[in-house]
Amino acid sequence: MIILTLNCGSSSAKYQVYDWETKDVLAVGVVEKVTVGGSFITHKAKGREEAVFNHDCPTHTNAIELIIKTLTGKDTGVISDMSVIKAVGHRVVHGGDKFTKSVIVDDAAMAAFTAMQDLSPLHNPANIMGIEAAKKVLPNVPHCAIMDTAWHQTMPPESYMYAVPVEWYEKYQVRRYGFHGTSFLYTAKRAAVLLGQDPFKTNVIICHLGNGASINAVKDGRSFDTSMGITPLEGLVMGTRSGDVDPSLPFYVMRKTGMNAAEIESALNKKAGLLGLTGKLTDRRDIQAAAVAGDTQALRAQCIEAHRVKKYIGAYQAVLGRVDALVLTAGVGEFAWFMREKILSGLEGIGMVYDPKKNEIARTRNAETLISKPDSKIPIFIIPTDEELVMTEDAFALMKGTYDTHTNFNYSFQSKDYLNKGRAEGLKFDLAKNPDLAGIIVNPK
Repeated sequence: MIILTLNCGSSSAKYQVYDWETKDVLAVGVVEKVTVGGSFITHKAKGREEAVFNHDCPTHTNAIELIIKTLTGKDTGVISDMSVIKAVGHRVVHGGDKFTKSVIVDDAAMAAFTAMQDLSPLHNPANIMGIEAAKKVLPNVPHCAIMDTAWHQTMPPESYMYAVPVEWYEKYQVRRYGFHGTSFLYTAKRAAVLLGQDPFKTNVIICHLGNGASINAVKDGRSFDTSMGITPLEGLVMGTRSGDVDPSLPFYVMRKTGMNAAEIESALNKKAGLLGLTGKLTDRRDIQAAAVAGDTQALRAQCIEAHRVKKYIGAYQAVLGRVDALVLTAGVGEFAWFMREKILSGLEGIGMVYDPKKNEIARTRNAETLISKPDSKIPIFIIPTDEELVMTEDAFALMKGTYDTHTNFNYSFQSKDYLNKGRAEGLKFDLAKNPDLAGIIVNPK
């Protein structure tokens, strides 16, 4: 039985193929430059070399058709035909306050996603296009929506309400929603396993650090507060997003420059963040290389990014009271040791003491590692996220009728005996290149 997961952006379509019987990932890939010309697919099947080839995809339907053709092709295929695909899981960024869990997509759900496009103009339209395209190509299987915002529906009013006229909330749903929910769900559950604790008696702070970035305060296994707001713009400094700014800043710039609201929104989402601070860079590796070479803008950008993360960690420790672990995840959290160094330095006063040597060693997506010193009151874990697995398990359970909210549902990765076969194989190569990694791998209690 095969579960296909899709994550469609405005000009891309990512996919994963999962064999439920063997509990193994058969293939992953992405179609890029959809709708904009020069489209191509990057496809990696288990046990084979990565394949890249060009194919024009003027629509998302074309991209989904290309994915299916690749998955069933003579030279690239991993499945016999489309009939073995029994469910499709789709990432939907914004579910508003209407969804507290994943759902099978029906007309009512699609109408709700469409109604919320104003809340997520950069994401929901692409997610909707992807669902519509996939339903055309695979019309006879359940299509399931896994929403970034659903995880955060446990936040209390003191976390999600803005201090604005209450009718804005009542009429226009103005509130904090939060994002990266599938990543936070996975890492929160895994942190409880590593700590050997009941997940619903566990408090953790999770830093999802990538091109998009946010922090989550998890109290008793549930989302309690998070840095992103009504849209993914609020919070941390990101690749091209500003994160927190004075609410009057846009109006000031509009008066000075004559820019309109749409131009300001675009600038804060696409031209700010690390790109805005450096003038040219968003990749942390490039910024690090520039900083080492003496580029003052790059060094300043790193310091500003790290400073913002530190502030949120301290704030969330205050609202949680007790913190059982600090978790770092996603691309930057898992690999950018130099950014972790800047973020973690100076947190000794709040009980988080990192080990510089362990931090430099910890560069893998195939193992969970511990980079804190033995005398650290609060352990610091790096837990590689697995959003696709959450999407896969939700889609399977929805298809079978066994799914429920995460407080009443057990995932396979909540077991201390859980094994990701693909990552276990990948770890062998990581250890061959980096033998010291073995000394910081943390095993479930």
